[in-house]
Amino acid sequence: MIRHWFRKEMNRRALAGEEKVLGVEHPHTLITFSYLASVLQVQGKYEAVEKMQRQALAELEKVLGVGHPNTLSVVSHLASMLQDQGKNEAAEEMN
Repeated sequence: MIRHWFRKEMNRRALAGEEKVLGVEHPHTLITFSYLASVLQVQGKYEAVEKMQRQALAELEKVLGVGHPNTLSVVSHLASMLQDQGKNEAAEEMN
């Protein structure tokens, strides 16, 4: 559990720095935001994770496009989280 806390805190620190230096819509910032959501997923915070992943996905689709590898990575993260919740149809749709 300490490792997850550490990862969460380091991702939050990185996210704050990237937001300040790069801006909230920069692809690196959005990917770090998605990584933070993945750490929260391990903690079972599915509602917050789904909201964060969908937000990151929407922004990446605008910034990079729907076929960009970083955008598709977030699609995969979101599908995994949906599957963890037993939302298999939604996960399949994402994939």
